[in-house]
Amino acid sequence: MKNIILTQQEIDHTTKRIAYQIYETFPDDTEVVLAGIANNGYLFAQKLAKELERISDIKVTLCEVIINKQKPLEQVKTSLQANEYANKSLVLVDDVLNSGTTLIYGVKHFLDVPLKKFKTAVLVDRNHKQYPVKADFKGLSLSTSLLENVQVILDENEQYAFLED
Repeated sequence: MKNIILTQQEIDHTTKRIAYQIYETFPDDTEVVLAGIANNGYLFAQKLAKELERISDIKVTLCEVIINKQKPLEQVKTSLQANEYANKSLVLVDDVLNSGTTLIYGVKHFLDVPLKKFKTAVLVDRNHKQYPVKADFKGLSLSTSLLENVQVILDENEQYAFLED
């Protein structure tokens, strides 16, 4: 059974709110890198980038982060070279923070390069972390059972998040 937890309107509102929070966190920066974890994290990062560019003069650089979610110890790949985000402010973006596995391995990857400031953003935080990782910016904080699954749909035609058991 699908239980809608975020409508398209709520996702749009949440995106705006997180974009403003990012802007407030990096007020003196001229550029911020939004590193979205493929696939939905990158789509969410694109939405955040549009909103951030609309409300501020910050130049947003998008970076796609590819992590094998079944084998997170495999090498993390990014669409930017390390020197393209070194010494810049970076926000690692994903759609759902579940156990924290994907986010922690993404964080680990970026720690190999000196960054000016490093934050994380998620659309839905499920509060089931196995690792000491948190979202600095989060849309919806949700306590769910381990048997439930959060799915986020970020298509051009429809955007929503639902809980299924």
